[in-house]
Amino acid sequence: MLVIVLGVLSALSWGLGDFGGGLTSRRAPVAGVLLLSQVAGAAMSLGLAVLLREAGPAPADIGWSLASSLFGAAGLSCLYIGLARGRMGVVAPVTGVLVAAIPAVAGIIVEGVPRAAVLVGIVVAISSVLVVSRVGDAADGRPSGLRWGVAAGLTLGAVTLTLSQMTTGLVFGPLTIMRLGEAGLIGLSVLGAGGRAGARLLGRTESPAWRVPTRLWPAVIAVGAFDMLGTGFYIAATQAGPLAIAGVLSALYPVTTVILAVTILREQLARWHLVGIALSAVAIVLITTGSAG
Repeated sequence: MLVIVLGVLSALSWGLGDFGGGLTSRRAPVAGVLLLSQVAGAAMSLGLAVLLREAGPAPADIGWSLASSLFGAAGLSCLYIGLARGRMGVVAPVTGVLVAAIPAVAGIIVEGVPRAAVLVGIVVAISSVLVVSRVGDAADGRPSGLRWGVAAGLTLGAVTLTLSQMTTGLVFGPLTIMRLGEAGLIGLSVLGAGGRAGARLLGRTESPAWRVPTRLWPAVIAVGAFDMLGTGFYIAATQAGPLAIAGVLSALYPVTTVILAVTILREQLARWHLVGIALSAVAIVLITTGSAG
């Protein structure tokens, strides 16, 4: 049952991180939010690796960590741009559908078809994220951000596969390498953003493309902490149980993001939101009972 607990904790942490990341990216350059949050996450994960006396990563783990950083940097950039420019209630769920489907399909192919109740739960979970994404037109004229959600889902879905290859028992060491790699790639993109197109992509306006106002630092550091914890819980979940279960439960994070967007940002609560949230609860029950049976 540990895989279920870890998967749900990952969904909660990722949902909180994505909401905070999207919100701060509306007030500061996307590149700066990404850079500061990844550096903060790397520092925290390194501290946890030392505190827990985790063994050093093997060469293969380092390779998978670097691959994760490549996909992760691209995916987070697309996600945060989408959350900042589009509607959180569209971008997050669309991303989540792909992030849920990719490891679920891969897990079934590699590890075999799970029990009937678990399989139904996986289908219901993916459906719940899809249902939550059904929202009406934005009253404030904000675009849907669908294309950013699709791009983020494909790249972050690839991250779920690379992270699942880590040696059992290793979580925060590989995560530190991943976060440092992402920070390095984002830093290079900032340095190469001299052109107008690159500056606009990274959220640059009148201030440098990387600069985050000091007053937002605590919020961005918190984003890095939640993102780091969500990824850590996911890595641990893949080591505790089937990839299909770990992947689909952790991918329920859009439900957390949508609930926060509705309650805090007052985005319109549609009937589909309630249906999707209810379906996610049913999915967790099905996967839990099916795994215990």
